[in-house]
Amino acid sequence: MERSALASAGSPVDVAAAPVSGADAFMHRLLRIPDRQRPIDESETHRIFSTSIFLSALRCLLSYIVLPIVLPAVGAASSVGPAIGIPVGLLALVFDYKGIRRFWLANHHQRWAFSALYAVVGGMVLALVVIDLVHVFG
Repeated sequence: MERSALASAGSPVDVAAAPVSGADAFMHRLLRIPDRQRPIDESETHRIFSTSIFLSALRCLLSYIVLPIVLPAVGAASSVGPAIGIPVGLLALVFDYKGIRRFWLANHHQRWAFSALYAVVGGMVLALVVIDLVHVFG
């Protein structure tokens, strides 16, 4: 029986064994995944993924459309941008972390692909937050 089938069947056997590679072990330590963790339900994983990608997309939309184009067009001060962008960006980064962790807790078969996607999106959002912080404190 497949690992996911065992997990969904409610098998008393601990199906999420220790990481099989050094890279998996590194991710388990980085994401604070307990050893011998049973996989969690994937439906929650997909909901967190949707939320975190939405927040990251909102942050990018604010940074590239609303703040530089719309606010000056309506006469709003440019200092408003970081006040909006920093909290939204930080929230997006928290959800990105939670999303990656959920994929690993679920032992999702595409956890590496989703981790890479989260890393790219999170890197872009982090860059925007740093730019806003430099704008505020620089």
